[in-house]
Amino acid sequence: MDSSLREATVQDIQLAFKRNQLTSRRLVEFYLKEIERLNPILKGVLEVNPDALFEADKADRERYTHAPISLSPLHGIPILLKDNIATKDKLNTTAGSHALLGSVVPRDAGVVTKLRKAGAIILGKAGLSEWSNFRSNDAPSGWSGRGGQGKGPYTMGDPSGSSSGSAISVAANMVAVSVGSETNGSILSPSSSNLVVGIKPTVGLTSRAGVIPISPRQDSVGPICRTVSDAVYVLDVIAGIDYKDNATIETSRYIPKGGYAQFLKADGLRGKRLGIVRDFYNYGNDTILNRTVEQHLDTLRQRGAVLVDNLKIANLAEYYSSSSENTALLAEFKISLNEYLSELVSSPIRSLADAIAFNKKNPKLERIDDYGQDLFIKAQATNGIGKKEKAALENLARLTRDGFLKLMKKKKLDALVTPDSDVSTILAVGGFPGIIVPSGFHSEGTPFGICFGGVKGSEPKLIEVAYGFEQATKIRKPPKEV
Repeated sequence: MDSSLREATVQDIQLAFKRNQLTSRRLVEFYLKEIERLNPILKGVLEVNPDALFEADKADRERYTHAPISLSPLHGIPILLKDNIATKDKLNTTAGSHALLGSVVPRDAGVVTKLRKAGAIILGKAGLSEWSNFRSNDAPSGWSGRGGQGKGPYTMGDPSGSSSGSAISVAANMVAVSVGSETNGSILSPSSSNLVVGIKPTVGLTSRAGVIPISPRQDSVGPICRTVSDAVYVLDVIAGIDYKDNATIETSRYIPKGGYAQFLKADGLRGKRLGIVRDFYNYGNDTILNRTVEQHLDTLRQRGAVLVDNLKIANLAEYYSSSSENTALLAEFKISLNEYLSELVSSPIRSLADAIAFNKKNPKLERIDDYGQDLFIKAQATNGIGKKEKAALENLARLTRDGFLKLMKKKKLDALVTPDSDVSTILAVGGFPGIIVPSGFHSEGTPFGICFGGVKGSEPKLIEVAYGFEQATKIRKPPKEV
């Protein structure tokens, strides 16, 4: 049975539960054993929940007695959470930093409340790039003071950030389901680099309450799984209104009646208009990658999609050269982090200034001499949303309006198709959704995914397209034994 649990999907697991071939306890024991075996090398998991087996027994009892339990596909399924997602239990919530070790959160994060209600088991906290990659420009992806350096299981190299541990753990079968967060690329990029599926939802579709923030304007919480269907089951559970995050009230109008799983259609590509902006298709001399991507575009056509090729985003270069995003994020980070820290029941630090002081006092623990904390210091120097920040925000709104949105509307596109996660900045500054699906390997062996990005609320179309593509290609395969 153990070998069949590797790569097991949520559906596989639920079927085994139903046939009495598997219990949640056995599943949790299997994952704990795999974490014990693989995590010393991969460092995808920061800590495991000491109550995970207790939670598993509870799920098994509910199933056995047919108690009025959740009918969610996630009932009895273990889940890892990125360590910036608060849990009011025995687990820490630290964003990978020693500075928050021992801090006590006031309550579960909004998405955790929804997961527990669905009967999911919180298995533990996944590693991440410390402070979601917002302490320093010099720290490597997947590194944190508490967790050390995470490694991608396919290459033993850069796992990409910042939800790196969530992607590593799913890719290496230390868990089937994980949840990450994205400000710019943090779900899409590690999913692409670790041959897994990541969904970055429309900003505000999932609650950010109780999530250590960077920017309420760009932060989004989403699933990282091995299949599109598993990721969609998670999205169905975590999407929706949370009165502790006002953005969810407005954005909930996008949620379709009956949820998202209804869009898992094998022929989901039929009739979809997919845009190809060739500026994203620069592979240098990587002929393998080039050939693979062109094959995938052929598959999309064969499955009934209309490819609108050789498109241009008018201001594409400006998206990537402009300092506006950084200017806005630095100020937003200071405001929102200070707010998060002030709400903690108890904490060694209460402000960004305290975090900077902690790092200075503990340079070895936090490798300050190696990696510094330049982003922290720049953010601390900001003073709210002033003239400079307002101009930056206006510029980002203009870029979005005159760039991506204009193209999507003018060409009546259902999605933009790009290799890897290079489109993440465009999706980030507009608050737009994206789904990464495993697509193959670069010539040097690093995995890559294809990203389907769309306008706000376009998750139903993106799910149809991503699922149609996944079913037509089925590229996902586990890493060779680590």
